[in-house]
Amino acid sequence: MSKIKKYLSLVKFSHTIFAMPFALIGFFLGVKDLSIIPFVKMYMYWQRPVLEKTILLFKYQWWLFILVILCMIFARSAAMAFNRWLDKNFDAKNPRTAIREIPAGVIQANNALLFVIANCGLFIACCFFINTICFYLSPVALFVVLFYSYTKRFTALCHLVLGVGLSLAPIGAYLAVTGQFALLPILFSFTVLFWVSGFDIIYALQDEEFDKTNQLHSIPVALGKTKALMVSNMLHLLSAACVIAAGFYGAFGTWYWIGVVFFAGLLIYQHLLVKPNDLSKVNMAFFTTNGIASVVFAVFVILDLFLS
Repeated sequence: MSKIKKYLSLVKFSHTIFAMPFALIGFFLGVKDLSIIPFVKMYMYWQRPVLEKTILLFKYQWWLFILVILCMIFARSAAMAFNRWLDKNFDAKNPRTAIREIPAGVIQANNALLFVIANCGLFIACCFFINTICFYLSPVALFVVLFYSYTKRFTALCHLVLGVGLSLAPIGAYLAVTGQFALLPILFSFTVLFWVSGFDIIYALQDEEFDKTNQLHSIPVALGKTKALMVSNMLHLLSAACVIAAGFYGAFGTWYWIGVVFFAGLLIYQHLLVKPNDLSKVNMAFFTTNGIASVVFAVFVILDLFLS
């Protein structure tokens, strides 16, 4: 148990809360697509209430639900552990990150790399059991989430690459269920892209001086704290615009729009917490506020799918 806790800490398992709710949105969007269940007529599907229909669909998709959750866990664990392994020398020099597991000697670097390889293999195996398109696209997904770790070395747009990596959650989960692309889950993927990129810029404010000294790239390094926060604001406005566009396109009901209000409100709140000359509440803005935002929004979206 002690070793498990060390690896959970290595990959900041609790941060799975950012993308997982959006994966669940993608999954239940797919489940609601009636064309994926060819046997529904045998159960007089069309005559059943919406909630009963959704439960019936989910009953026959529980194994797929487990595979989707496992894919999220394995892909994110691989990406996070790889980032820690690749950045171990930088982390050792940064007072803020020197206590992390690899520079602190809690986990050996080679063991962390083996952990990455194992999670990549498990991710691909889960995709194999989901469907053909997910299996074929699994190396592409892994490339995106692993490649992010290199980007800070050559581009200030690294935050957007991280956003792309996490944005694969809703469309990936939808693909797992339906085997096809659709505009609505793509809109949710863009929501995640802009949302994650925006709050990652806020998080990067803490390391502006260290990154400059070590020739690492970020929006705060390129533009300074004030302008970086302006870029973060713009990205979060785009994220809010995407959830609004998804609401109209998907013809969602009241529950969804309540979720939109909470999501947008928490985006605004985190920008009230962080100022260019006061970074004392960055962690609260980064983890607590965004974690609550994703969970609350997903709950209301799924309620709307169930009850509308």
